[in-house]
Amino acid sequence: MGIVGFDFGTTNSVMSIISGDRCIPILDEGFPHPSVVSYRAGEVVAGREAKKQLASATTGVIGNTVKSPKTMLGQSSVMIDGTRYSPKVVVRDVVSHVMAHARGDRIAKRSGEDFSRAVVTIPVDMNGARRRELREACRMAGLSIYQFVHEPLAALYGYLRGLPDFVTEFNRLNRELVLVFDWGGGTLDLTLCRVTDGMLVQVVNDGCSDVGGDVIDDMLVNEIERRALARRGITGEVRRQVGAVARLREEAERAKIALSSKDVYSVLVLDYFHSEAGDVDLEYRISREELQAIVSAKVTQGISRIEAMLREARVEPSSVELCLATGGMVNMPLIQERLHEIFGARRVKISERGNTIISEGAAWIAQDRARLMLAKNIEVVVARSAHSMAGQGHFPVIRAGALMPREGEVQSLPEPLTLYCCDPTDGVAKFQLTAPRRTGRNVQVTDERSLLGLLAVEVDSRQRPLLERLLLDVAIDENLVLSATASSTIAGKSDSMEFHNLEFGLHVGSAPPPDGDKKLDDQKPAASGAREVGAIQVRSNIATHARDLRSVPGEILYRWNPHYFEFRNAPPQEQDFEKVMYQPCSACQKVYCECARRRAGAAVSFPPAHEP
Repeated sequence: MGIVGFDFGTTNSVMSIISGDRCIPILDEGFPHPSVVSYRAGEVVAGREAKKQLASATTGVIGNTVKSPKTMLGQSSVMIDGTRYSPKVVVRDVVSHVMAHARGDRIAKRSGEDFSRAVVTIPVDMNGARRRELREACRMAGLSIYQFVHEPLAALYGYLRGLPDFVTEFNRLNRELVLVFDWGGGTLDLTLCRVTDGMLVQVVNDGCSDVGGDVIDDMLVNEIERRALARRGITGEVRRQVGAVARLREEAERAKIALSSKDVYSVLVLDYFHSEAGDVDLEYRISREELQAIVSAKVTQGISRIEAMLREARVEPSSVELCLATGGMVNMPLIQERLHEIFGARRVKISERGNTIISEGAAWIAQDRARLMLAKNIEVVVARSAHSMAGQGHFPVIRAGALMPREGEVQSLPEPLTLYCCDPTDGVAKFQLTAPRRTGRNVQVTDERSLLGLLAVEVDSRQRPLLERLLLDVAIDENLVLSATASSTIAGKSDSMEFHNLEFGLHVGSAPPPDGDKKLDDQKPAASGAREVGAIQVRSNIATHARDLRSVPGEILYRWNPHYFEFRNAPPQEQDFEKVMYQPCSACQKVYCECARRRAGAAVSFPPAHEP
C-alpha cells in the first residue's frame, strides 16, 4: 500500500492519494471534512454533521461539540458537556472519521489504498510536544505518520508538482524567493521560501489566528442579520430558532464563495426567527461591494502581515519572484487586488485548489519520497580562537542539508562533540546554540545568528583552563524535536534542553541530497556576525581544542602561565590587554582603573565598546 497525504487542518481536513499521474483529494460532497466532533449521549458524530449545530466560529468546546481539536493538543484534558476528555482522544475521533470516509470512497476503493500511513502536514508554529501528541492520536486512530512536513512547504510543492512543466518552472525559480500566503478558515500563515540547489527551504515564518476565514464568517453572519432586520424596521432583540445561526453561517460561507465570481448573492434561511418577528424567514441580497466593506478592516490587517514579515527579513517586495496564495479566503477579489498591488499581477498565483493544495502536496511528497532536510546550521558558540581573535565563533554541530528522520528514526551525532572549558572561574560552562538567519550551508562570517537556547553545565572551578573536557550530544527525533545534552567530565554535571522551532527544506531535485552528515572533524569554525551595540552578551567559555590558549581570557591565563605573556612570545594584543586591565591594580586595588590605563599606554589599543 502507498503513503497518502493528510492535511489535518484547524478548520477542515483532507486526505489525498496519487493515482497514476494525478493527485485526487477525497472530499465530502465536494468539500473538505470539517474538523469538528460532537459527543451526543455516548455517540460520536464528526465532520459535516457535527458542524451543522455550530452557531459561531469559536474554536474549542461549545456545549457537547468541539471545533478545531488540534488547537487543544498540549492540554492535559478538556471538559466537554460535563465529562473530561483527553485532547488526543478528541483528535483521534476526527482522524478516524476522515479515514473511514476515505476508505469508503469509490475512487479510493479502486486504488486499493487502506489509508494507514500518511505524510501529515503541520503549522509552522506547532511545537514538538504537540507534534508528539498528534502522532499518538493518529496512532490511536490507526494512522501511522510517515513524515511531518510544514504546511507552506507542502502547499508550494503541491502547486509546483501539479504544473505540466514542473521541472522547467522549478529550474526557473532557482535562487529566487517565493512567498506562500495561506489564508484558511482557522489561520493566516506566511512563509518566505527560497529555491536553492534542488531544495525548497524556509527563510522566515509568520502567522496568526485572529483574521482567519471563520472570524470573517462570523462578521458576515452578524452583519447580514443586522441589515436584514434593519430593512424590516426591527432594531431590538429577536429570538432565533434552534440551529438557525448555524444555517446562516453556511449561507454566509456560500455567499463569500459566490461573490468571488458574481456581483450579488441572495441569502435565504427559512424558519430563522420565532413567529413574533413577523416573517420567520431571513432574506437578504448582499453585493460584492457590501461584502468588501464588511471585511475590509480584517483584510487590511492580514495583508499588513506580509509587509511586516518582509521588513523583518529585510526583503523588498520586488525581490519576491512568486507569491503563491492558497486557502479559501484568497478567492475574494479584494484580497487578490491587495496582493497584486504589492507584487504585481504576474508574480501572484492564486491556487484554484486552495482548500486541497496542502494535502495534495503531502501526497506528492509521499509519492516522490521527497526528503525533509534541515534548512539552517545548528551551531554552538565557541570562545575566540586562532581563527577568530576578534570575538566568538560559531561551530556547526549539524549542517544545513542534514536529512530529517522519518517514522521510527532518530538522527544523531556518531559520537558526542568534545569541547574544553577555557575559563572555569565561575564554575559554569556556557553552551549557546544558535542558527544563522541565512539558509543553506554556505554561511558567511558576518551573517547574523538567532539564539536557540542556552545550556549551563557546572565545571570544576579549581582546574586550569582547557583541562576539563565537555561533551555535547544532539539528536533529532521523528517529531522533528532537537534534544541537546551537555556534560562536564570532571565535575560530572549535565544540562539538557529541547528545541522545537527548527526550520526545514524539502529536497525535490533529481540529484542526490546534499551531504548533511559530514564528519565534524572536517568542519571549521566561523567567526561570529555583528552584535547589537549595547546589548548584554553571554561570553562563551568553551573551546574546540585543548591547546588553543588564545581562547582563554588574558587575566585567567596569566594566573596559570605567566610566561605566555613574555615579550619574546608575542602574546596576542587582546589577551595582553585583558591581563593588564582585569588584574587588580597594585596601587588602588581596582580593576579596569585609570592606573591600568596609564600602564597600558600606547602599547594597548582599547577595543570598541560592543566587543566582548
